[in-house]
Amino acid sequence: MRFQAERDTLADAVAWAARALPARPAAPVLAGMRLAVHGDGQLTLSTFDYEQSALAAVPLTGPDAYGTALVSGKLLAEIVKSLPSHPVNVETDEHGRVTLKCGSAKFTLLTMPEDEYPALPDMPPESGKVGADLLAQAIGQVAIAAGRDDTLPALTGIRMEFADGLVTLVATDRYRLAVRTFPWEPVIAGTEATVLVPARTLTEAARSFGGSAEVTIGLAAHGEDATGCGIIGWEAGGRQTTTRLLDGEYPRYQALLPTEFTATAELPVAPFAEAVKRVALVAERNTPVRLTFGAKGLLLEAGAGDEALAMETVECVYDGEELRVCFNPAYLLDGLAAIDSDVAQVSFTSPTRPAVVTGKSDVQDYRYVIMPIRSAG
Repeated sequence: MRFQAERDTLADAVAWAARALPARPAAPVLAGMRLAVHGDGQLTLSTFDYEQSALAAVPLTGPDAYGTALVSGKLLAEIVKSLPSHPVNVETDEHGRVTLKCGSAKFTLLTMPEDEYPALPDMPPESGKVGADLLAQAIGQVAIAAGRDDTLPALTGIRMEFADGLVTLVATDRYRLAVRTFPWEPVIAGTEATVLVPARTLTEAARSFGGSAEVTIGLAAHGEDATGCGIIGWEAGGRQTTTRLLDGEYPRYQALLPTEFTATAELPVAPFAEAVKRVALVAERNTPVRLTFGAKGLLLEAGAGDEALAMETVECVYDGEELRVCFNPAYLLDGLAAIDSDVAQVSFTSPTRPAVVTGKSDVQDYRYVIMPIRSAG
């Protein structure tokens, strides 16, 4: 193998591809990153652990580039990140080791057996396109509600529904629910599909969308790909990610979305969030903050009895009977940070039923549903 590439371009691509490396690889070879030079003057960097693959393309700057090699992905990422701002020259020596030179720095890396490395899955056929910034924002808004308990794998995913020219992303950990809807451009009008994608993978993929105008989405449902499990892929800016779909029955989330409300509050997001943070300082772990809405505004309280106490008022526009409700402060703050508005609208049916947090807007394309907590305080 031999090639030359610009340091910054190579470092960025290596760091991105390394994010897909498994923390605990099932086999040593899966900790590797495959480098392959192609005839079009590009280098591809790829990683794959049978669940998720990542492929990044890097333009080459030197002549006579050729070959392939498999090296430790994390070590390569650490090395390239530390290099000075000079062209990077990489080649294999007569012993099969990879030598990397940049300025006066020189590194030698051991190679891994390429014949033991699995072939990357093909990118599924293109299903449609969506704006890169729009998709990245939507993923960030719903991923906060995805579960982190691996014993409930379906809840660690983000449900993606494609129908009627719209994409709906859904995530829930049973304590809150986030739903975001946005338009896309399907290749075939009327395309309908529902898939469950690991939230962590989808979040990492969103980080690669920066600088791209559009993201191409490819879908292969269960039984339609080589694994038989179904995969989804994204391609943007010369970078491609695929991941296996999750199995499992997803909760019927529509039943958790209230359609009628008895009370509604409108509050400025920044003052509301700052007040929640201050009051929560005296709340012990896993204890809620108490919110009382009434004609005089919102009263926030935390702590009880002989413990530290805190209270603060926040101006709001409130329509409804006086209502007292308790929320996990971290979950409430997640929802406030996710809405794309300076004013939050919080809607209630009762103190013991889920509340819905949205931005004050004519278009309600994002809803954050949070379960109240019973409190003896």
